[in-house]
Amino acid sequence: MLNLLPTRFQDCERVSRRSLLQVGALGGLGITLPGFLAARQAAAAHGQASIDRNCILIWTRGGTSHHDTFDPKPNAPASVKGEFGVIDTAVPGVQFTEIVPNMARELRRFAVLRSWNPQNGSHGTADQYVMSGRKFNAALPYPTYGSVVSWHKGFKTALPPFVQLGTNVDQRFGGGTAGILGLEHNPFEIVADPNAENFTVRDISPPKTVPGQRIDRRRKMLAAIDDLQQQADLQPTAFEALDETFGAALNMITAPETKQAFELSAESDALRDSYGRNRFGQSCLLARRLVESGVRFVTVTDGGWDTHQNNFKSLRESRIPPVDQGLPALLADLEDRGMLDSTLVVWLTDFGRTPKINSASGRDHWASAGFAVMAGAGVPGGAILGETDDEGGKPIRDEYKTQDIAVTVYEKLGMPHDLIAQAPDGRPVRLIEGHPIKEWM
Repeated sequence: MLNLLPTRFQDCERVSRRSLLQVGALGGLGITLPGFLAARQAAAAHGQASIDRNCILIWTRGGTSHHDTFDPKPNAPASVKGEFGVIDTAVPGVQFTEIVPNMARELRRFAVLRSWNPQNGSHGTADQYVMSGRKFNAALPYPTYGSVVSWHKGFKTALPPFVQLGTNVDQRFGGGTAGILGLEHNPFEIVADPNAENFTVRDISPPKTVPGQRIDRRRKMLAAIDDLQQQADLQPTAFEALDETFGAALNMITAPETKQAFELSAESDALRDSYGRNRFGQSCLLARRLVESGVRFVTVTDGGWDTHQNNFKSLRESRIPPVDQGLPALLADLEDRGMLDSTLVVWLTDFGRTPKINSASGRDHWASAGFAVMAGAGVPGGAILGETDDEGGKPIRDEYKTQDIAVTVYEKLGMPHDLIAQAPDGRPVRLIEGHPIKEWM
């Protein structure tokens, strides 16, 4: 199932006779493509930056433990060190925990920030803050990365500029959404599991029982009704904008690249196996195909990382293995295809987890230390940046905050630091603050 509007939206001014035949009302197609496309021309008017890179964001919802992955403390007391041993990585002198052997082996393809200070330990606000770079403000919902990219750069092909795979984003405080930029820049959500044998994006792919001729007939009927209504309507400019929207929607449905982008079966069994035959692995593969087909920003979401209980069992048996297989496979695949230089890959999560293990063999929320991973787009592979104290409780060297990660992401994507958007009430809003991670520039 695909969902274009994560939040409920109604616009009474758009209810008319034509709505019976709009693309969103084609019951036989099961298609719902509302105001998401309405600002296509406006977004394109911002122009293209001199550096035109794409981005794949991995979002592990819940707060992935830094202690038990990329910042182990083998010499700390057992109450901090935890159950996992450490292993050497491809970079001499750098160790990860034993449960990320593939990431350890492939370290030269990515960089790790060990000195991220989340400055937040709450779910919901974390999704909003970490995925936008601006602290939560109830009166001013700041847009997520992909929405800013959509707004600033617009469409590259018939596919939407911003796609989200899965629903593991907490949207209670606007996390992962377009905020002040408007609903048309919300993520194009794909809910279906790419690992499913019968995987299809239902709302983009017409059923086999609906031939192309039927779509063409409905397009002509819609055009005929438009002609009749616009002759009597007092707002022809508004209808012209709607016509652009529905034209773009039909173009998305019928464009060859749309169908091709979602045909995972076109990939070899060996490549699909290398990503892992699970939802996360096949989502990473689909993300690569989407970027290849013209999507500018893809968020791959994965849930279940809030390990207050059974932290070690959960990480070892379910959470880490798909990521440890799928993410290195994605980086290798991008590099093999010559796409890694033009694609930024980022792994972010809510916050870190407590140095001290609790009585339920878990770790709780920790607002003072965590990790971030970046690769591609000129990020130096093999770089381990920053350091935390002996318990992994706070950065003691090269500290960077969430807003600094955001500036780095935008700069890598070729976007200016002084982006100003207009809030619905007309006031100017600065979208980016902070300083870039200079060691990765």
